[in-house]
Amino acid sequence: MKKTFVILAASALAGCASLGVGGFKQPIVNFNDLQVEGVGTKGGTVDVVLSVYNPNGYRLDATQLTYRLLVDTTAVGDGTYNTTFTVQSGDSAIVRLPVSLSYTGLAAAAKQLREKGSVNYRVLGNMTVATPVGNFTQPYDRTGRFSTLSGMTH
Repeated sequence: MKKTFVILAASALAGCASLGVGGFKQPIVNFNDLQVEGVGTKGGTVDVVLSVYNPNGYRLDATQLTYRLLVDTTAVGDGTYNTTFTVQSGDSAIVRLPVSLSYTGLAAAAKQLREKGSVNYRVLGNMTVATPVGNFTQPYDRTGRFSTLSGMTH
C-alpha cells in the first residue's frame, strides 16, 4: 500500500512538473509599427505597436510589460505598461505602448533620417504573464529600420 502511494505521488509530481516551466512556451513578441502621435514643446510622443503571439494551449493574461526604445544605440524612451491584456491560445494581441521622447531623442532620430534617410530602432523589455501553471516573466528584444520613404522594415 505504501509503495503504491509513493508511485502515485511521484507520478502526480512528474505530471505537474511537465505543466510547469517545461510545458510553458514563451510568447512571441513582434514589433509591428512605430507611430508618431505628436510633437510638443517638451518633446514628442510615439506609440510602439507590438504583436504578442501565444503558442500555448491555454490563454495568457499579461499583467505587465516593460519597454525601452532605442534609436540606433541611443535610449530615447522607456516605461511600464500595467494594463492587463489577454492573448488566447494560438492567437495574437496588439499592444500600443506610449513612449514620450525628449528633444535629445527626437534630435538623434531626425539627424539620422536627414543623413541616411532611415533610422535603426530597437525595442526591448520584459513581459509578465499569468498562466494556469504559474506566472512567468520573459524578455523580448526586437530591432528594425524606419525609413521616411518606405516606413517600417524588420
